[in-house]
Amino acid sequence: MRLFIALDIDEAVRERIARFVEGVSGFAADARWMRPESLHVTLKFIGEQPESVVDQIKQGLSNVSASTAEIQFRGYGFFPTARSARVFWVGIEAGPQLATLAAAIDDKTAALGIPKEDRAFSPHLTLARGAGGSGSARRHNTDGPNRAFQGLQEKLSVLPTPEFGTMTARKFFLYQSQLSPKGSKYTKLAAFDLK
Repeated sequence: MRLFIALDIDEAVRERIARFVEGVSGFAADARWMRPESLHVTLKFIGEQPESVVDQIKQGLSNVSASTAEIQFRGYGFFPTARSARVFWVGIEAGPQLATLAAAIDDKTAALGIPKEDRAFSPHLTLARGAGGSGSARRHNTDGPNRAFQGLQEKLSVLPTPEFGTMTARKFFLYQSQLSPKGSKYTKLAAFDLK
């Protein structure tokens, strides 16, 4: 099973982002755009795990003690850089509670033998991945100029910084991701309350 841990997005924020995507997606028509209903804030990507460990993961996550987190969605950017963009994302601004939650989740899953993150938590909301090649946000030795998002970057440069709203995260979720030619399908396996 391919697993990850994430926050859901409030419906009002999701609708504003969906309208924004409708207005700009034609400027990067070859990109693979996320479906609005699939948008989430990833806290930890676990990856492939046998079904037999899902209950252990749920038990570990039920012991995460963390506070609710206020999150603002605004602005955008490109990974790994604007010049060699492979991923288009919406920015997330949050207080320390969100990073504390991600660290607590990383610690609990590490205790189950799942490798810890090797880079700092950088919250964002992926909207699109460049067609072909890697959709990874990490830099590669082969990175060079990439025109996949050039039209989109030109369009965005003349628009004001988009503001999508603020929400309070009160729960986080364990998800299963099932890959298919039509895109990933996400299924919630468990929900965990924040205090």
